[in-house]
Amino acid sequence: MNKRIVWILLIGIIVLAAVLRLWQLGQIPPSPDWDEVALGYDAYSFIHTGRDEFGKFLPVVLRSFDDYKPALYAYLTIPSVLAFGLSVFAVRLPSAVFGILSVLAVFYLVRELFENYKYKDQLSLISSFCLAISPWSIQFSRVGFESNVGTALNIFTALFFVKGLKKPWFLSVSAIFAGLAIYAYQSEKVFTPLLALALVLIYRKKLFSLNKKYIFSAFVLGTIVILPMIFYMFTDKSSFLRLTGTSIFNYQTEILKSQVQDIQRDKINNDKLGIILDNRRITYAKTIIQGYIVHFDPNWLFVSGDLERHHAPNMGLLYLYELPFLLLGLYFLFFGDFDKKSKVLMFSWLLLAPLPASITTGVPHAVRTLNFLPTFQIITALGIFSAFLYISKFKRLKYLCFLIFAGIFVFNFAYYLDQYFVQLNFYDSSDWQYGYKQAVEEVKLLQRNYKEVVISDTQPMDKSYMFFLFYLQYSPSEYQKIGENSSGGYAVHHFFSKYAFRPIDWQKDSQMKNVLFVGPPGEIPNGVSIKTINNLDGTTAIRIAGT
Repeated sequence: MNKRIVWILLIGIIVLAAVLRLWQLGQIPPSPDWDEVALGYDAYSFIHTGRDEFGKFLPVVLRSFDDYKPALYAYLTIPSVLAFGLSVFAVRLPSAVFGILSVLAVFYLVRELFENYKYKDQLSLISSFCLAISPWSIQFSRVGFESNVGTALNIFTALFFVKGLKKPWFLSVSAIFAGLAIYAYQSEKVFTPLLALALVLIYRKKLFSLNKKYIFSAFVLGTIVILPMIFYMFTDKSSFLRLTGTSIFNYQTEILKSQVQDIQRDKINNDKLGIILDNRRITYAKTIIQGYIVHFDPNWLFVSGDLERHHAPNMGLLYLYELPFLLLGLYFLFFGDFDKKSKVLMFSWLLLAPLPASITTGVPHAVRTLNFLPTFQIITALGIFSAFLYISKFKRLKYLCFLIFAGIFVFNFAYYLDQYFVQLNFYDSSDWQYGYKQAVEEVKLLQRNYKEVVISDTQPMDKSYMFFLFYLQYSPSEYQKIGENSSGGYAVHHFFSKYAFRPIDWQKDSQMKNVLFVGPPGEIPNGVSIKTINNLDGTTAIRIAGT
């Protein structure tokens, strides 16, 4: 394929990826979720004080809502907050940039993995294009989700590792990216070491035939990068709180309930085999296996998705048109005349991706398995191009097939664009915790007439304090005086300045004098509000009332 055409098409794909990830970035989705405002406020706090909201100096992990997020995303947000101020756009920009870079990295990764393939340029371009328009990639590139950065870093890790087999100094670059991934998202603490181990085992002969100084340098650099996280994990008991909080092993009562009943039945029936099989180890193993397998459920992947914040309305994580090509791609990858090591890497990556999520609750989970990208897109691209080559042999039939495919693709892509960029704000604004910005603006206008402002912190307004810190751009140094002695935990009530965050009991609280209340319709009755803020579908999101 002509090199000039390749570069023109690649630039076009990158531009398309950028448009899909940057257009109206601050407005779609319609509101940041609580993790986005927390990461943004910590970045804002680093800029002004060098400390997080709790006053900890440049931590590797953010305490945040007592979920202890790896801190990399907050640090990456500092340049965009400096450039654009503390805004939704600034918080989401790093994720969008890494989403765009991933599209470029996949092009080069496929060229390396399939370097001996006659049509490697075509396959590389189609793979990048599939990732550029991927609903799964776009969904998390347009939100301040740390997992999207982690996924990009893993792609860079694989790319520079494979390139390092020819130019060994790239191995150090790969090691640095792998180390940084550990600071991006919790799942990477499991997936990235497994990916690195897979790369080493698959390419061990070529790797260990290189000059040992390059391998040693890569190992040392990677170790230096991850040392602060290792030190933190071994010295701070809180380092495993997020893992234990989402782990299936923390939900023994719920998971083992049926197992206890089965054991009682086995004892009554004197079923010795049943007693052996119905034990907690077997139950946990079954739960983990089910949690793993469910991530390959076609209904979840192509139709339903999981949480509303994780996919466009009425769509799954992948396009329906991709399904037959994904199956074809799996077939051609397995039986095709491709480099064996590339095959093993692709299948290993695909099979390793769900492992971190399989031991957690709430599966299948699109965020914890974002590392499926870009395997689905590369395999789908292989299926598309292989089908194209086969159909091209039939002179009369090929034009009809191309026309049918083009029609299905255009319809599916246009439907997605409408669902995401038009319908999402209407259907899902309540799931995106819409209304806080409008509420803060109203409170700023009204608060001078009241001695106190009470804001609900119960569902659906839990963690409301962080939205007020974010939109008020409240002084980090002032809040740290309070925050260092408080907790972001789910059961903790917060306060700063004249703002108090607690449940509202209107029957009791309405007797208070000169207090402004901000809460959901379940806590502030209809007819007493000064201002009502509606979701974009017209339902009530927040009410503001005064006494």
